[in-house]
Amino acid sequence: MKISIITVVFNNSHTIRSAIISVLSQTYKDIEYIIIDGASTDGTLEIINEYSRKISIIVSEKDNGIYDAMNKGIKKATGDIIGILNSDDLYYDDFIIETIVNKFINDKNLEVLYGNLIYVDKNDISKVVRKWISCEYHTNFFEYGNVPPHPSLFLKREVYSVVGLFNLEYKLASDYEFMLRVFKKYSFKIKYINHFLVKMRLGGITNKNITNIYLGNIEILKAWRNNALKIPILFIPKRILKRLSQYI
Repeated sequence: MKISIITVVFNNSHTIRSAIISVLSQTYKDIEYIIIDGASTDGTLEIINEYSRKISIIVSEKDNGIYDAMNKGIKKATGDIIGILNSDDLYYDDFIIETIVNKFINDKNLEVLYGNLIYVDKNDISKVVRKWISCEYHTNFFEYGNVPPHPSLFLKREVYSVVGLFNLEYKLASDYEFMLRVFKKYSFKIKYINHFLVKMRLGGITNKNITNIYLGNIEILKAWRNNALKIPILFIPKRILKRLSQYI
């Protein structure tokens, strides 16, 4: 069973190498590794090209942001399973992809799988700053302020054919809106595994400052409305409490 892993990057020469090594070091070898670079000018592409023999597809061209780049990668993916690893991130250990693929092999009907994530200090990845521990999916999963960590999400390729790609109308919360469609609007077979799958350096685009956090929450409310879903009572306070509970 082939799995496609997509990494999107733009001017991130200081972390792209560790992301690449994280994928290439996996014990599972039937990996189609796709890197979509947004025409970086800081040496990122040169680092990527050092590993070109082991990377299945490299694209370097201007794009319309991170979600547009992800869409490009998804369109090129030919694996049975698709996962996305950001250029700031790395897999928790070398057995993650093997673990993920085995879950899909052992359950032929499985379509959506997710797990946990840890945030680490951007200057010291051995220092854990925050733990994002999810839970089993249930009917009111999103209503209670839950959301799967997007880098821990692995989907059968056919899911994208049904649900579609990332909506570029959302600049900060397109991953949330996409997951809302996957989990709330369709009846896919979903599995949660209570394992850390990804290490993420603290400082994503939605978490960089108070303004982005505010605008991200506005987009999340918009995602509920645009998908004809009823916004739960006290939804934003529940989300904030969930996030606060993740800090160590």
